[in-house]
Amino acid sequence: MLDKEFSFYLAHQNELLSKYENQYIAIVGEKVVGAYPTASEALYDSDAKYAPGTCLIQLCTPGNGAYSVRSYSRVCY
Repeated sequence: MLDKEFSFYLAHQNELLSKYENQYIAIVGEKVVGAYPTASEALYDSDAKYAPGTCLIQLCTPGNGAYSVRSYSRVCY
């Protein structure tokens, strides 16, 4: 679902590290649309601006230690 965004992150990881290391970045398409100190701030701001499932939030760190798959839903059970 966010393959394009994650591929962009992987292809530009070293470049992004020089600007955003240890920040949570929001990616839409092939563009960084925000950088935040916490995951919560990234999620809340992105959620207000973009439709669910259209924005990747990724911790920008060296290597693959921060790669994960997370799914959020506004639906509560």
